[in-house]
Amino acid sequence: MRILLLSRYSPRGPSSRLRHYQFLPALADAGMSVAVAPLLPDSYLEALYTGRSRPLRRIAASYAARIRQMASVRNFDLLWVEKELLPWIPYGMERWILESAPPYVVDFDDAWFHHYDRSRWSLVRRLLGSKLDRVMQRAALVTVGNDYLARRAESAGARSIATLPTVVDLARYPTGTAQADGLPAVGWIGSPITDHYLNLVEEPLRRMVTGSEARIFLVGATPAALSGLPADRHEWREETETSRIAQFDIGIMPLADTPWERGKCGYKLIQYMACGKPVVASPVGVNRDIVEHGVNGFLAETPEEWTGALRRLAADPDLRRQLGAAGRAKVERHYSLEGTAPRLVELLRAAAS
Repeated sequence: MRILLLSRYSPRGPSSRLRHYQFLPALADAGMSVAVAPLLPDSYLEALYTGRSRPLRRIAASYAARIRQMASVRNFDLLWVEKELLPWIPYGMERWILESAPPYVVDFDDAWFHHYDRSRWSLVRRLLGSKLDRVMQRAALVTVGNDYLARRAESAGARSIATLPTVVDLARYPTGTAQADGLPAVGWIGSPITDHYLNLVEEPLRRMVTGSEARIFLVGATPAALSGLPADRHEWREETETSRIAQFDIGIMPLADTPWERGKCGYKLIQYMACGKPVVASPVGVNRDIVEHGVNGFLAETPEEWTGALRRLAADPDLRRQLGAAGRAKVERHYSLEGTAPRLVELLRAAAS
């Protein structure tokens, strides 16, 4: 079986790496040959994460290269598409390309359609508002990371929908306690374009730091994030991300409650829990499913609830171990690469046929 993976990024892009590339060894073991054709160059991600202007000439060349690639798609049994073929291009072009293509599977790990249908620009809403619904409608299979995205696919009239959560390779995630001495570490990991969510919990974190109840540990955040608070700051690197999380005592995931955030897949929480860490998270979207309040962590909405949850965990190492063990067990049951890969194999085979 021959598959063409039309990802948005190389493995350096989190969505592409987690939703596609990490499954390639399992697909190869199942006898599937996957050719990889990412759309955007790594320079695009570097510019995005550092706040520089994106290389428009390189982007245009990437779009042209993808269109040329589609001339040979008949050599494949299935297309595996991340979100869409050509972002910000109206559906007519996409339909023209896909009409002569083999069946395709399209995957969503966030509510990308809200960039279009909730855009502040009326022209974007008019030209692109229904684009991804039409992509989903014609797909042999739509895979999504949570129920919010599944409901959108259903309303779009998708023929077949499968919910596949974003998962981790448990072999990469050690369990154990953080350092025994010193203040407990409240940790956050993510990309520079998401560190603004930390502003939502700046006051609870300030209370913990000024009261000498905890310290802050940030991985992947910009220097501007929580700039008024002392924190251990580290760049994100794939080869060190799990060892950094292992240094946390508590993992946090604050989110705003908007349609975009309701489409997120809670990957931070799954990472923390895979390392046996208790979590505190905003009760938004899939966070409500991942976090069992009082079992593997706490859901907190107001500054007072955040402060209370953080104080309770910071003061009680035994509670941290208990909730962390429950979180690890839940990841083993529901959010592991080992458990999800066989299901993806069967879904792709069914879509191709």
